[in-house]
Order: sequence, then C-alpha cells, then structure tokens
Amino acid sequence: MALIYTFHDEAGEKTIHVKGELYKYLVKVRRHVQGDELCFRSRKDIKNLHKYRVQSVESRSLELLLTSSHVKEVKSKKSLHVAWCIIDSKSIEKVLPSLCEIGVERISFISCDRSQRNFKLDFKRFERILEASMQQSGRSSYIEFNTYKNIKEFITEFPDTKVFDFCDNTLDDSSDFKRVLVGCEGGFSRNEKEFLSKLEVFRLDTPMVLRSESAVMAVASKILL
Repeated sequence: MALIYTFHDEAGEKTIHVKGELYKYLVKVRRHVQGDELCFRSRKDIKNLHKYRVQSVESRSLELLLTSSHVKEVKSKKSLHVAWCIIDSKSIEKVLPSLCEIGVERISFISCDRSQRNFKLDFKRFERILEASMQQSGRSSYIEFNTYKNIKEFITEFPDTKVFDFCDNTLDDSSDFKRVLVGCEGGFSRNEKEFLSKLEVFRLDTPMVLRSESAVMAVASKILL
C-alpha cells in the first residue's frame, strides 16, 4: 500500500543505499526486487513522503532512486486527548500501537491517588513502539506524551474534560468530545470523585468491569472510528 513507509535518515536525498537490518527486512521479509517502489519518511521532516524505485539489489545492499517527494499528512479526522492515570508501563505498551493506529493525538499521564509510585514511564521506548505502528499504518505524526502531578492540575488546565467512571450516564453513539480522563486500576479515590463530580461523567454500555487499558481503547475507538 502507498501509505506504508519506512523511516530513513536520508529520506529525501536523490539516492539511498540501504544496508544492514533494514536491507534484510526489505529484501528477505518484504521481498522487494528491482523496479519496486517504496515510500520513506525522515524523522526530521516527517510530513514529507518520499517515493523511491529500487535500482539494484546486491547481496548486502539496495540502491534506491528518488522518484517523487510531496507533503502527505496522514492523521485521524477527529482529535482525542487522553488523560490517563498512570498504570504499569507494560500494560500501556501493549495498547500503544493500537491507540496510534486509531488516531489518538495526545496522552497525558497523571499520577492519581491510586497510581503505584514505582511505575516509571519511558517516553523514548514509547516512541520506538509508536514508530513501528506508524510505519505499518501510514500515520505521519507521533502521539504527544506529557505528565501531570495530579488530577486537579490537569483539570485546572483542561476544564472541558469528560470523565470515564462508574455511573448511570451511558456514552451515546453520537458523542463527540476532545478530551477524556480514565482512571487507573481500582478507579478514582473518594476525594478525586468528589473533585470530578462537577464534570460530565460517563460509562460504556457494558456490564463488564474494564481494565484501565481496555477502557482507554474502547473509549478512543468509539470517539475516533
């Protein structure tokens, strides 16, 4: 597919010589041969999509010739900012590729009352996970990551946030909003619930108790897809 691309630091140059692991992937896994066309993006100028033709296939290298370059942004038609109370990084990493593919724009990680303090977030690792997903899905932008020290700090900055929690209000199929807060395992504390009571709170139409990462995936899918 034309949208699928590969990151390369020299993307945009007239010729690229591909060696090493990327050569193995393109030739041994994707089975590219002379005459095939491949798309590349540079991390420094990710909006531009560069199309190359395979000029020659050697035993350990590929020679690629640039045929076209143009701005091609691929992103969701809608925007969603997820405020996510911190959970185990391993659980976050499992759903990051899917959140990237469905179009989540930004994730703010919040240290809430029930977040375990020993969980450390490695944004560099998160970006590497995103890159694999971006190349497969065609997405041309990274999910933005940042952190907040508590829920109050986040809501003060973003008072339009909707809250996912146990309640009577079910999320409607036609619902459309820009920002959502999802708690960690065990939900929000009593003090947090009290603070959030002034905001619009909703649940999904299911009798099941969802894990935090399942809730983020479900809500994001319902809003963006």
